Amino acid sequence: MGQDAFMESFSSTVGIFQCKIYLLLLGKALHELCFSCYCEMWLRITTTFLSFTAGACLGLKVTVPSRTVHGIRGQALYLPVHYGFHTPASDIQIIWLFERPHTMPKYLLGSVNESVVPDLEYQHKFTMMPPNASLLINPLQFTDEGNYIVKVNIQGNGTLSASQKIQVTVDDPVTKPVVQIQPSSGAVEYVGNMTLTCLVEEGTRVAYQWLKNERPVRTSSTTSFSLQNNTLHIAPVTKEDIGNYTCLVKNPVSEMESDIIMPTIYYGPYGLQVNSDKGLKVGEVFTVDIGEAILFYCSADSYPPNTYSWIRRTDNTTYVIKHGPRLEVTSEKVAQKPTDYVCCAYNNVTGRRDEAHFTVIITSVGLEKLAQKGKSLSPLASITGISLFLIISMCLLFLWKKYQPYKVIKQKLEGRPETEYRKAQTFSGHEDALEDFGIYEFVAFPDAAGVLRMPSRSVPASDGVSGRDLNSTIYEVIQHIPAQQHDCPE
Repeated sequence: MGQDAFMESFSSTVGIFQCKIYLLLLGKALHELCFSCYCEMWLRITTTFLSFTAGACLGLKVTVPSRTVHGIRGQALYLPVHYGFHTPASDIQIIWLFERPHTMPKYLLGSVNESVVPDLEYQHKFTMMPPNASLLINPLQFTDEGNYIVKVNIQGNGTLSASQKIQVTVDDPVTKPVVQIQPSSGAVEYVGNMTLTCLVEEGTRVAYQWLKNERPVRTSSTTSFSLQNNTLHIAPVTKEDIGNYTCLVKNPVSEMESDIIMPTIYYGPYGLQVNSDKGLKVGEVFTVDIGEAILFYCSADSYPPNTYSWIRRTDNTTYVIKHGPRLEVTSEKVAQKPTDYVCCAYNNVTGRRDEAHFTVIITSVGLEKLAQKGKSLSPLASITGISLFLIISMCLLFLWKKYQPYKVIKQKLEGRPETEYRKAQTFSGHEDALEDFGIYEFVAFPDAAGVLRMPSRSVPASDGVSGRDLNSTIYEVIQHIPAQQHDCPE
């Protein structure tokens, strides 16, 4: 019994071992089979790729100026192709294929050397002049949009092949767009909205772009666009939205821009201020010269233009004195104390208003200006003025002395001694020399070289008078008249 149990256990162990060996042999065989399949598949792919690129590797190269060409419907389209090779060739074959998305390529035409074999369906639409590989499509239609494949084969010692693909699009040119604006009457700032719509009559694959003052309009908190960008929406409008708007439309074959349109936006008033043509302005205070009229101007940024009112405040009372942007004030109409004025600007479309307060003070601005001008005098001008003053003073003094002889003579006579006065009395023959006082005329005689001079009568020395000329004596008499002295008899 024990021997039988041992034999069963041994036989089962041998069976398991044999099964493992069989499984290992089977796995190795499957692995070798799969590896050979993989190698075969890779070899086929490599062979296909090498056959496709053999031309480029061995010296054949096909080039096109652009991978994508845009054409206009109804016009001819030329697809330029260039190729070159460095090996001897007995035959050159060119083939054109056409494919649309998700379809098999379709044969259009081909050539061997200079013999062209077109597809009979397209023989009047496609043209090629070998050995030039370029293709002419005339006329171009929307159905001609797709991929065009050109393949060049060179037959020599072997066959070299190379190909290129060109994508062709077909479009209609765009026409000049027109911009419509709503509302056409305009919108009030911070209240109204505005919509600009760009309309194009013709064109395919149209792209829209909005420009403001020749710069692209960007999306913001108040600006948005439609899905195709053909509509611009502004909500709400502000003063900053004012400008020159245009709509630019374009597609792959054309581009057009609309005329400029400026939306009407009502705003203001902003920046109200008061200015004047005269006077001095310090802050909100204007100074007016005495007797001078001053013109005030009131202005503010607003559309439409504001209506202006001028208000005067006197003794805690206010009243409107004028309407319009200008106000003329004369100093006679202004009290001696400061007077307050108000310029009120009102926009009747936006309903907004603003006020500017100012004060007018009467002052002698002219004297202040003159004093400032006097301070600016140069030292040379000061010296010149002083010199002129001295010269004029000396001239006046000279004239005064010349035309006042009586006082001078009197002063000199009062200073003469009594003896000289007695001599003058003896010579005159009068007891009182005062009788000889008067106005005398002196005659000048020429010297001996001219007319003979009459000798003057000499006075004896005994009479107490030296021998002098008569003229000299008479002059002395006049010069030495003493002050009035009367010898009253007792």
